Parts: sequence; C-alpha cells; structure tokens
Amino acid sequence: MTEDLAPLRRSYIDARFGQMHVRSAGSPRSARRPLLCFHLSPASGIVYENWLAEMGKDRLAVAPDTPGYGMSDFPPEPPRIADFAGAMTDLMDSLGIEEADIMGYHTGSKICVELARQQPERIKHLVLISAPIYTADDLAQQNADMGHPDTPVEDGSHLLHAWSGLWKWRGPEQTPADIMRAYPDHIRGGERKHWGHLAAFSYTYPETIPAVQQPILVLNTNDDLVVYTRRIREHLTNGRVLELPDWGHGFLDYHTAETAAFVRPFLDDETWPETAE
Repeated sequence: MTEDLAPLRRSYIDARFGQMHVRSAGSPRSARRPLLCFHLSPASGIVYENWLAEMGKDRLAVAPDTPGYGMSDFPPEPPRIADFAGAMTDLMDSLGIEEADIMGYHTGSKICVELARQQPERIKHLVLISAPIYTADDLAQQNADMGHPDTPVEDGSHLLHAWSGLWKWRGPEQTPADIMRAYPDHIRGGERKHWGHLAAFSYTYPETIPAVQQPILVLNTNDDLVVYTRRIREHLTNGRVLELPDWGHGFLDYHTAETAAFVRPFLDDETWPETAE
C-alpha cells in the first residue's frame, strides 16, 4: 500500500429502509465519475476498504452496507434485488450523485444489473465480480445450502459453520486474520442473514442482463461461482469476461493496484483489458 491512498470515511444516510452505513474515499469534486461498490451477501462494505482507498485517489469511491447487512438497518421483510437497487438510488440522491459507474460482488453484481435497468441514464459502466447463471439443479442446491435461516444454537456451532464456509472458499492468499476481519459482518444478520441469498437466487441474468446496454466487464475469479459465471458470455450484449484463475476471494486486498490498472481504463476510456474475451 502506498502513502497516497485516499483516507477512508464512514457515515450514514437516510434511505427507504432506514439508515444506511456508508464507507467512502476520495473527493466528490473529482472530474471523474463516482464509483459505487456493492458487496456480496452476507457481508458488508468492509470487503472494499482497500479498494476504496485506491480508487479514491482520483474519484469518489463509495461502498454502502446493503440494507440488512453490516451497520445498515434491516428492511421490514425479505427484499428483492429490485428493492436493494432502489435503496442504491436513494444513496445516489442523498450524496448528490447524478451519474456513476458501479461495481458489484456476487449479490452486489445483481444489484448492479438491476440498478442499471432502473437508472439507465445515470449508470455508465458496470464491473461485476462473478455473474452466475444456474441450472434448475444448481439453484435447488444453492437454496438448500444458503437459502434458509442459520438459527443460533446453544453450543455456538452455527458460528463455526459460518467460519468453515468462509475458510472453505478462501482465496489463495487469505489468512485466518483476513477471514476474521470480515467474519463479524457475516454473522451479524442472525436469522435474517440469508435474505440477500433469497433475493439473489430469485433474480436471473438471462431475463435481465441482455437489456443492459452499458459496457459490462465481468471478473471471473476462481471462487465458488467460477463455473456458473462462465455461462454469462452468451447473454452479454455489450460486455466481456475477464478470467482471473489465479485470484479468489480477497483479491481486492492482495491485488488492489493490479486490479485498478485495468478497471480504471475501462471506467474512464471504455478500454477493455487485453485478455478479456
């Protein structure tokens, strides 16, 4: 990490589901469009902290905690991806952002696609970290694994179960300390933490992403969605997939500047990474 990274700030805004916790870096007066970053479920904007500091060097970079996650208030009932996207419009309005580029991670990728559909004139570029397409059997398995409450039990084994899942799918460079940094936000949602998964599983790319005309760069890292994400190519009308087989979860911490080196030109000049397909 270099000394010229932008300092991280934390704040709250008022949105349709209550208060939304926001991390940000950089200046709103930058000539470059702001970059909004939406996290995976269940997690929080903590996964973007180093990324915000890097991208905040030349633009405003913002990562909200999705409603119901991190330090943001819960919706009153299980939300849909469209509801999450609407909350991100509230974020843009609250911060006075007229146009933005957006980046999503797993569930956050689906929020990106829906926000681009809801606000086609305001959203200019999308960067999606994974964009899975499931078969009926895949979807049934995903729901069986993650689409149900993780009910607390007396011996605390539910906490070990959550930890084991994070450790199983850790990136090649992630350490126990890395997992522990984000672990509290993975369990904070309690018996409602699966709401984000339910929303994601009910939102399908073949029916939604073809309508998005803005440029889309899909980053397919070697994580739990790598196989499913390869299926997205045929559904992109103005997008490409960049295969990153040596990277996994945590790559935004361990390959921050390297990622920025190809994301910045894509956002600013619509320059596709050379190895994107």
